[in-house]
Parts: sequence; structure tokens; C-alpha cells
Amino acid sequence: MTTNSASARYEGLGKDGKGHIWTKSGVLDAQPYGFGTRFEGEPGTNPEELIAAAHAACFTMALSFALAGAGHSDGQLDTEARVTLEKDGDSFTVTRSDLKLTARVPGIDEETFASLASGAKAGCPISKLLNCEISLDYELKD
Repeated sequence: MTTNSASARYEGLGKDGKGHIWTKSGVLDAQPYGFGTRFEGEPGTNPEELIAAAHAACFTMALSFALAGAGHSDGQLDTEARVTLEKDGDSFTVTRSDLKLTARVPGIDEETFASLASGAKAGCPISKLLNCEISLDYELKD
């Protein structure tokens, strides 16, 4: 079992409040977030950006291990995740995460790659965590 941690502080309330996020690893160290970073393009991060980063990283690692398990020893995987936040009554809901993958895996055929990528999409821990639609669009390059 692996446990990771992060913490957040929000000073002030609502739109006027300002938050900061810390991770145990130090990757985020008082990283600002708030209404402005979430909805108005101000510098800083927001929860959906962090979810997108986690999903892209998790899916890409899962696919890397699936490819290695299938006997492939070389390749490059580049994934972008786009997480969508939509108004849902009086609150908001993450409605989807769209994965866009560009891959180079010498010697793999399209059918095998599609199967492994689909399995990684369904099986990565962050995909399992998300309660939303997840799409995968990929390009397999020579």
C-alpha cells in the first residue's frame, strides 16, 4: 500500500479568498489557487489542472508497463489530459477527462496497441477514481 499526501489552506472566503497547496514531495510548495486561477486565467493552479496532470501521468505509466509486459522494450508516450468542469445546479461537476496520446512503439501492430491502450485507460488508478466519462484519442507513429 502506498499513501501520499497534500494539504491546502484557503484564507478569506468565496471569490475573495486565496488558497495555497503543498505536497509532501515539495513539488507544490505554497502553489496559489483560488477563484481567479480556476475561472479567470490568473497565474496559479486549480484542482482540475492537478487532476489532469495526475490522469495523464497515471495513464501513461500504466500503458508503459502494459507495453513492457507485452515484450516491448522501447518507445515514447506523450499524453495530454483535458479535464472538464461544468456547472451542475448550484455546484460544479467534473464531467469528463479526455486523453490524447501520441505514441512511438517500434514493432507494435495497431490492434495490439489499441488493446493495451484501452486496458490502460480503464485500469489506471486515476481512471478508476474518476466518476466521469473518459475518452482516449491516440496516434501511433512509426
